[in-house]
Amino acid sequence: MADFVLVAGAWLGSWAWDEVVPPLRAAGHGTCPLTLSGLAERREVPAGQQTHVQDIVGEIERRGLRDVVLVGHSYSGIPVGQAAERIGDRLSRVVFVDAEVPVDGGSFASGWWQGPAVFEALIADNGGYWPPLGAADLDGQGLTDAQVDRLVAGCTPHPGATLTEPAVLGRPLGELPATYIKCLLDGPEPNDAVAALLTSEHWRLVTMDTGHWPMFSQPTELARVLLEAAG
Repeated sequence: MADFVLVAGAWLGSWAWDEVVPPLRAAGHGTCPLTLSGLAERREVPAGQQTHVQDIVGEIERRGLRDVVLVGHSYSGIPVGQAAERIGDRLSRVVFVDAEVPVDGGSFASGWWQGPAVFEALIADNGGYWPPLGAADLDGQGLTDAQVDRLVAGCTPHPGATLTEPAVLGRPLGELPATYIKCLLDGPEPNDAVAALLTSEHWRLVTMDTGHWPMFSQPTELARVLLEAAG
């Protein structure tokens, strides 16, 4: 049986996986939904990019987990991708859920669609944090009103240093066994960095007909896809 380590994206904590965990456990797998430093119930803990990587590696090592399916959603694909190569033979597979992927020497801000300077100014203008989305920002993502309300209510500001500090990779990410889940309502094609990785024989692409937050919009279906990836 696998141990699923679940890491949600920006603004979110372990609570985001509440509806995904039961089907995984029902199938006999271990689950470890993780809250990163600076977020949710850990919002007072200072955090940079490498803090988040160590959060993940440290939890896996502390729990003695093996056969790890390491799951990163959105922003968290960046620390998850780095952690995946650092846990060695503990890793069974890494799953990126509509996620960013780490690029050695690059940051989340590096890939911002308006350019890193615009993103860094946004962080500076908000006291060093990336402010959470509002309900209007979630239109067209396949979420019910109740799901939008739950998502928005649970978000906390995201520590800016985790978004502007560079990733550090020791070897090519394409060498890792990986599944990439593309959520089609958030755009039909993966970004260029992901598309390049998907040319690797070790990577698989799966699509879901939902928006960027499938743990809210289609949690049962997401759990099914994760179970297939683990198999």
